[in-house]
Amino acid sequence: MGLTPGARRRTPGLRREEVASLAGMSVDYYTRLEQSRGPRPSRQMLTALARALRLTDDERDHLFHLAGEEPPRRESVSQHVRPGLLLILDRLHDTPAQVVTDCGEVLAQNAMACALSGDVSARPPRERNLVRRFFLDPAARVLVPPEDFAEHARAHVANLRAVAAARPDDPVPRALVAELRAGSAEFARLWESHEVAVRRASTKRFVHPVVGVLELDCEIMVAHDHRQLLIVHTARPGTESYERLRLLRVVGVQDLAPTSTSPPGGAAPGPPLRP
Repeated sequence: MGLTPGARRRTPGLRREEVASLAGMSVDYYTRLEQSRGPRPSRQMLTALARALRLTDDERDHLFHLAGEEPPRRESVSQHVRPGLLLILDRLHDTPAQVVTDCGEVLAQNAMACALSGDVSARPPRERNLVRRFFLDPAARVLVPPEDFAEHARAHVANLRAVAAARPDDPVPRALVAELRAGSAEFARLWESHEVAVRRASTKRFVHPVVGVLELDCEIMVAHDHRQLLIVHTARPGTESYERLRLLRVVGVQDLAPTSTSPPGGAAPGPPLRP
């Protein structure tokens, strides 16, 4: 589950505080939900609980029905990460990894990804899309070397064009394109170039405020429906980036330790999210 090992347990299963932590909510809020004393949970909270409990699609739908909500439509890109992908994510304890939709929505991160680029669960839903943040929020480029801005921008636009063309009836990529064309002159200019390229393996540079510049190989594994991507960043052994990534594992995660005073909707803010 990605939890820190502790003392031996007398009974199996997760404790309340562990479920709350994995779902990004306070223990008090989760306890009130269990005891039917809290407010009706939002769809965002139901999705977070389903992800924390590693529910299958059918179990997730049942949870939504129990809460009086309509389950997410299966034909659209699901925000529910498959348990198999989450299991892989949990095992990648020494390298940054995250699950992202083909439109750039970050769905899940491991601890190393949070240490490298910020905890996405601490951000409002609209700020969890990598493409939107790259073009509409200047702070999102803090962890990218300035000389790499142009290449990142081209890659984002080319991938989004491929996704939009593959799903012409899906309102999600269509709405994202319309928003970015209206809000970013840079995106609008690149969109008119009609470049198309889906996300591929590549090498990326990160400027981390503590450990310095890391040059990491980016590997992408695609889920069965090609709409969710597991993105893993690794450093080549023997390089300076490899040593810096090891250092990040020690110092970065400590800085992002969760607090016990998290509000019902999420955790405390983390560092800037990297595009």
